[in-house]
Amino acid sequence: MAEEQPGQITVEQRRAIFKALVEAQDGGASPPASRTAIARQFVVTEDQVRDVEREGMANQWPPLD
Repeated sequence: MAEEQPGQITVEQRRAIFKALVEAQDGGASPPASRTAIARQFVVTEDQVRDVEREGMANQWPPLD
């Protein structure tokens, strides 16, 4: 596995972001609104949230599994 680079989001953080994103969308938030809210909550960019979303879906991270 590749080492985390300074300034990168750790795997644990990415998994937490993905879980929160899925829960927000399951709770009725639209994808754009949920990405904005989660970006603010975790102090990351919306582009980073989109990257995490793609990674989580590709890897079937919880709560998808």
